[in-house]
Amino acid sequence: MLCIKSYCGANLSISRTWVDGGISPCFYFTLVPTTLLTLAFLLGTVHCVVYQKYGATMEAKFIPRSPVYVLQQALSVLLLAQFAWGMVWRVAAGGELPGYLLLYGCFSALGWAWALAALRVERRRALVLDRTGGHSAALLLFYGVAFSAENLTFVSWYSPHWWWALEDSRQQVQFALWLIRYLAAGLLFFIGLKAPGLPRKPYRSLINEDERDVENVAQSLLGGSEENMSTWQGFRKKVRLLVPYLWPRGNVLLQLLVLFCLGLLGVERAINVFVPIYYKNIVDELSDGSSWKTLATTVCIYVLLKLLQGGGAGSSGFVSNLRSFLWIRVQQYTNRVVQVRLFSHLHSLSLRWHLGRKTGDVLRSIDRGTSSINSLLSYIVFSIFPTIADIAISIIYFITNFNAWFGLIVFVCMSVYLTLTIIITEWRTKYRRDMNLQDNNAKSKAVDSLLNFETVKYYNAESYEVSRFEDAILKYQASEWKTQASLAFLNQTQNLVIGSGLLVGSLLCAYFVTEGKFQVGDFVLFGTYIIQLYTPLNWFGTYYRMIQNSFIDMESMFKLFDEEEEVKDDINAGNLYFRQGKLEFKNVFFSYTSGKEILKDISFTVLPGQTVVLILGWDLSGSGKSTIIRLIFRYYDVQGGCISIDDQDISKVKQTSLRAHIGVVPQDTVLFNDTIQNNIRYGRISANDQEVEEAALAADIHDKIMAFPEGYETQVGERGLKLSGGEKQRVAIARTILKAPQIILLDEATSALDTQTERNIQASLAKVCANRTTVVVAHRKRLSTIIGADQILVISEGRIAERGRHEELLLKGGLYGDMWMQQQAQDSESDTESSDQKSEKLESFLSSSGRQV
Repeated sequence: MLCIKSYCGANLSISRTWVDGGISPCFYFTLVPTTLLTLAFLLGTVHCVVYQKYGATMEAKFIPRSPVYVLQQALSVLLLAQFAWGMVWRVAAGGELPGYLLLYGCFSALGWAWALAALRVERRRALVLDRTGGHSAALLLFYGVAFSAENLTFVSWYSPHWWWALEDSRQQVQFALWLIRYLAAGLLFFIGLKAPGLPRKPYRSLINEDERDVENVAQSLLGGSEENMSTWQGFRKKVRLLVPYLWPRGNVLLQLLVLFCLGLLGVERAINVFVPIYYKNIVDELSDGSSWKTLATTVCIYVLLKLLQGGGAGSSGFVSNLRSFLWIRVQQYTNRVVQVRLFSHLHSLSLRWHLGRKTGDVLRSIDRGTSSINSLLSYIVFSIFPTIADIAISIIYFITNFNAWFGLIVFVCMSVYLTLTIIITEWRTKYRRDMNLQDNNAKSKAVDSLLNFETVKYYNAESYEVSRFEDAILKYQASEWKTQASLAFLNQTQNLVIGSGLLVGSLLCAYFVTEGKFQVGDFVLFGTYIIQLYTPLNWFGTYYRMIQNSFIDMESMFKLFDEEEEVKDDINAGNLYFRQGKLEFKNVFFSYTSGKEILKDISFTVLPGQTVVLILGWDLSGSGKSTIIRLIFRYYDVQGGCISIDDQDISKVKQTSLRAHIGVVPQDTVLFNDTIQNNIRYGRISANDQEVEEAALAADIHDKIMAFPEGYETQVGERGLKLSGGEKQRVAIARTILKAPQIILLDEATSALDTQTERNIQASLAKVCANRTTVVVAHRKRLSTIIGADQILVISEGRIAERGRHEELLLKGGLYGDMWMQQQAQDSESDTESSDQKSEKLESFLSSSGRQV
């Protein structure tokens, strides 16, 4: 018959942790199963949530068949059986079962049952994240704690309350049960490091090797949406990118500053321990009637420590403020390095990426990403690590100076608090991510609308644009409400856990005071220490949320960092050695997307000082003439063939050296929102004012600039919109003249201008191109401007359909001849058409459109 007379049995007490040269069995067999079951509950919840949310069922063919995995299961079952058998044997042998042994058997069995279940879950489901060399951290931690607990029994080697003497059958059976636990727990831990029941490779790699679509599998594992991705996915990679920003390489002063700030962190931890201790001493000295001198000294030390600590755990104390002040320089260094590196990376990306980017999204990603790095470093280094250290110090202090129950209360309370914080915060991540998405969408719409201000005005679309922006704001606010509501729920949960822990600990401490085991100062110490500990712990949830939010904010920025350069310099690339300027295309093939070739076996040579003109054939688009310009400037690399300058393959030289010898006048000139002078000087940053004016004179725009009220200091506006098309083109020509390149590329530089402006600019272009290798992309409606070209190439369907000089192509009577005749007919018709005819045509067009004249 089961008989429980007391919890600890005879001659033992739960309040005593060390008895007769060893750990009290009552204390040990209460602490160990409680810890294991707490770990099982907390880690088991996280384990199941992670594998259920981010995992997918593995196919049977990918699961390895391992006898060692069978051994793992057998050992887990053996541990379960020995706990049950131990309790049955105890009752059968003596009829009395102390309460702590009943708790030990039940709690331990539940804990190991969870471990067995987790082992089976890991084998059946696979995470998207790549596997390490063993089981999940939750299962390995459980195995490690269980094995460590069995090793802890060696501390009680000389205690008569343990089984080491083997004096009777009871101790021999207890020793045999302990040996089973020791060997089984140890084997499970060391076998778990290799995880024999799990695939050796990441599940995605196995599927890829099975000739499946990796991207589709990734989507299925993620639930088909980025919303289900964990914020901590790729944590190691993100931290590895952050570490260099924390340690300022090459700056000894800042490095010493970092070390000094870390030292101040240690000082703060020590102060946090001594503040409640001296508060306790004040209460005790007031109670036992100590002398005024002793009391005054204690009070002064307490006030000094409180001054150093601040209002709450160093939140605004002298040490904390000093550390924050010194950290400003390190923070500025981090911010500068991140922004400069990202800005440089964006400029290194290909033209293809920049043509597809959304400026508003990129700017928001940069702003949030750079600011989040500073926040992340501050939260991790000065909030998370110190808080965890405070918790560990408090547990050790309470176990040492009070008893183990207070350490257990703090440990359980902190574990429950942190676990719930992580689970709820992970749950509400999708709301924060969606809020960022809607915020980006709203800002992107605003930026696009303002950049296209003129278009909006042309079509009276102000109301439409405002309506679109308002809809985007409403969607953002809906996501924002979900984010704030889930935050309120998290705060209430945290308050409940903190209040429960404080209540249990205070009641236990008050009980020991009434029993005479503690002094009144001990109760004050406990309350002060716990409240002081809960202050940063209460902020711990905020820190965790802010860290997670920072990771979310950084995701877009890390995606920008992950964008790879499409055009890269070879490792051994050298500078372009420019001699004469011979440009040659040899059997060049190129396509923007696979399966649709833009250039097909293009070959031509431009001798030094010659001008070659590329003309579009009858196919309206996709002929590749502008692509040729981009390939020469090496915006893209060819898929076949070779482009060379002075017999040097341009793909084998550095891009900067190549582009230093090339000047481009584009069809659509975009200017910086700066002065005319600085826009011209952009051709050569080191040029002085006189050289800028000389370039403007050569481009025939100097007089026009001087006619402006502010002259060369005139602001050109966003994208140069304050200037006319002809003025912008001349600024671009002046910029190219100032650069003084040996090779000139003109990409339909005058196609969007009126005839008179085009003729004026052609004269300026002639000055630029004189004695320089020139490639011109011309519009077929402006053929009269290219009569004097050394060679004309007619591009049709990605191939060179015709080539030769103007006269030669006219004699052939091919595509070029047809285009020339058509242009001549259009020009003649335009010259003979009277104003009355134009009015009749206009009236006819308006009438057919249903408009009134």
